[in-house]
Formats: sequence, structure tokens, C-alpha cells
Amino acid sequence: MDRLVEIRSQESLCRERAALDFERRVFWLAQAQEWEQRALDEIAYHFRERNVGQAELARN
Repeated sequence: MDRLVEIRSQESLCRERAALDFERRVFWLAQAQEWEQRALDEIAYHFRERNVGQAELARN
């Protein structure tokens, strides 16, 4: 989960930059969206791994 914290931190940083850098706002918002998608992917991966582990335990 440390990775998720790092990803969310990067997303937040991009959103802050978007608020401060009006000329490149669109760029920074796009970057934030990419980080947001990475966070969602990380969460999905975590739950897939957990569910696979639980399924294996249930079979045994």
C-alpha cells in the first residue's frame, strides 16, 4: 500500500501544479488523471491478489 500512497501523492502534486500554472493547466490535469488511473490499477491489483490468495486457501 506504500506504492498507492506514493501514486496518490504524485496525483495531488499534479493537481496543485494545475492550480498554480494556468498556462499549463491542461497538461497538469492530464498528468493527474494518469496518476489517478495508476492508483485505481494498483487498488484493483491489490484486490485481485488478495482474492486469488483467499481462493487458494479455500481450496486447501
